Amino acid sequence: MQEDEIDTRLTDIEITLAHQQKAVDELSEMVIRQGKILDYLQKQMEMLLATTEQDVVKPLSEETPPPHY
Repeated sequence: MQEDEIDTRLTDIEITLAHQQKAVDELSEMVIRQGKILDYLQKQMEMLLATTEQDVVKPLSEETPPPHY
């Protein structure tokens, strides 16, 4: 191979590597953002479960009938 061909191939490899590195960085940032969203949603779900476990709704036998009965 001639030196020009080697330089051209090396440049192409470096360009490809730079694009791949950018894609990996973007995917990494996306995973971090999604992880934060999942953490937030997990906390929300735990709060909702805690609320429902507090027997907010009384059993039917303990409910007062509405005034129109």
